[in-house]
Amino acid sequence: MRILFLLPLAAPLALAAPAAQATVRLPALVGSHMVLQRDRPVPVWGWAAPGEAVSVTFRGQAYPASAPDASGRWQATLPPTPAGGPYELVVKGQNTLELTDVLVGDVWLASGQSNMQFKVKDSYPGGYQPVQDADQEIAAANWPRIRFFTVNQAAAYRPQAEAAGTGWQVCSPATVAGFSAVAYFFSRGLYQQYQVPVGVVVSNWGGTPAEAWVSAEGLRELPEFGARLAAFAAKTTSLSDDQHAYDTQRRERLDNSRRYDKGYLLGGQTWAAPDFDARAWPTMPLPGPWETQPGLATYDGVVWFRKEIDLSARLAGQPLTLTLGKVEDADSTYFNGVKVGSGHDRDQPRSYVVPAGLVRAGRNVIVVRVLDRGGSGGIGGEPAQLALSGAGQTLPLAGPWQYQVGLPPQDQPVPPVPGGAQMAPATLYNAMIAPLQPFAFKGVIWYQGETNVERAAQYRTLFPALITDWRQHWGSELPFLFVQLANFQAALPQPAESDWAELREAQAGALRLPRTGMATAIDIGNPDDIHPHNKQEVGRRLVLAARHVAYGDNQLTYSGPTYASMTVVGAAVRLKFTHLGTGLDVKGPTLHGFAVAGADHQFHWATARIVGKEVEVQSPEVPRPVAVRYDWASNPDGNLANRAGLPAPPFRTDTWPGITEGKK
Repeated sequence: MRILFLLPLAAPLALAAPAAQATVRLPALVGSHMVLQRDRPVPVWGWAAPGEAVSVTFRGQAYPASAPDASGRWQATLPPTPAGGPYELVVKGQNTLELTDVLVGDVWLASGQSNMQFKVKDSYPGGYQPVQDADQEIAAANWPRIRFFTVNQAAAYRPQAEAAGTGWQVCSPATVAGFSAVAYFFSRGLYQQYQVPVGVVVSNWGGTPAEAWVSAEGLRELPEFGARLAAFAAKTTSLSDDQHAYDTQRRERLDNSRRYDKGYLLGGQTWAAPDFDARAWPTMPLPGPWETQPGLATYDGVVWFRKEIDLSARLAGQPLTLTLGKVEDADSTYFNGVKVGSGHDRDQPRSYVVPAGLVRAGRNVIVVRVLDRGGSGGIGGEPAQLALSGAGQTLPLAGPWQYQVGLPPQDQPVPPVPGGAQMAPATLYNAMIAPLQPFAFKGVIWYQGETNVERAAQYRTLFPALITDWRQHWGSELPFLFVQLANFQAALPQPAESDWAELREAQAGALRLPRTGMATAIDIGNPDDIHPHNKQEVGRRLVLAARHVAYGDNQLTYSGPTYASMTVVGAAVRLKFTHLGTGLDVKGPTLHGFAVAGADHQFHWATARIVGKEVEVQSPEVPRPVAVRYDWASNPDGNLANRAGLPAPPFRTDTWPGITEGKK
């Protein structure tokens, strides 16, 4: 973007308030290399000084903008334009902004939690890569007419006018590694199908609940969020200012932890003294994180660990080596009240020499003061690393240690939003969705739900509220496509209730809303990883849904066989389905994944077979069946599909209460 100043600028743009500055500026989302939505009016907006005349020129035609409002915001609307480009877009006020390499095509908003956030490739701990064949995908990513803009993660009490981001990036082997993997494979599939430019605005945050992405207005029908929303509305400060104040206070207490640490006693004594009475201290197993202990699940601060050991006369007066494994984050380590070492590198295993003069026969006391600034805290590593050795002997120290908190949690500064601002209702909508309006989109892809699994009953209302909310704010019935959660966790030998199954059912319930589509991932998950690695197939199935819902392809088989109705025939049940395509199919030698129950609500595995366009199920243990469930488990193994290879979404024919009923 080139900026041509027509008048002198009194202050840097980034430091000036929108209404006070004397030149036109644009939101980060409106920039060079962007993609604009084809075939519909396209809003372009920004800020200028009060009374400043602004115009936008595109493809040789100038379009006047509205007069700046009290905040300095103006808006112009470009007419519907067919796919094409590159073009220049010029914004002129007292200064001129020239945007280059602007394309017109289809623009999608991609949002959700970690399964949408995970990049094509990144540096994850232990070399973990959540996307299969990432290197090959990167090498082949020469798609200059695919563009991505990734919104910076942020949270706010109230809707924000602006959101920072990466700027529009042109897809290439040099850039694609940083793109959302699901969104990339989706955009690539769309481009290959329609050969028009594709832009994706990615706005996501791993581990977040759906309610964080819904506006306060959209949550009004869910009273359980009312108290927190009212508290946010009453705030006279910003969340960023409150967070900064909290961070400053927290950092000061950790940087000066000795000043506040109750382990430092009057008279210069500490909890490391051998004669200190620690008999009332609780114990925890080491090595291991302290977050497993009551009251310490989210604790960052200081914990003192203490262990008394008996040494033989043979070791008395001998130098010893004390190893601790990895300490998170910093430690001060004492032997019989004398400091023998300290460290600050959480990745460096600790090893300290205990001078011979400190070692005595009989009772000895080891104390480790641990300071954790964030994340997991405690003494980690392998049990064998926690040991005292010397004179040809090794004394294992793994096992129970006494512990006491040096900085009591109740004395710590309280964060502005306990539990994390990104976990609270409306905060992510305010900071990461509201600022994107009124940018024109073709539709939305959404991959979220894992964080709401324990409140699946609530999700039946919450998820449709999110879809409706976004559509109302954009003033358009945007196509909304989502991924139904994949199989995860250990498989169970017998039919059972499942919160994961209930969440998937709640997701599927949103299909009652018009212009929605679902990509089922029930057959590509991993029992040990909540993040399926086959992001390519997730993207492909979203493309199929988009081709039907957003592009009007009614001849396409875009979904797996979907339960429609049941009929009891003697001891058997006949099931009918929609989305058959050219017919039902089985991925494997025999059909399985079905369970049936009688009036007692007790489910038993059933045998199943395809009979024409139906599936017949029965069990000798249920002579009078009244209900059928399919893939009703956290990690089911059903194999019903259609001949297009798309799996049947999980379903149940009953409406009996599940394990998440009443949870909020």
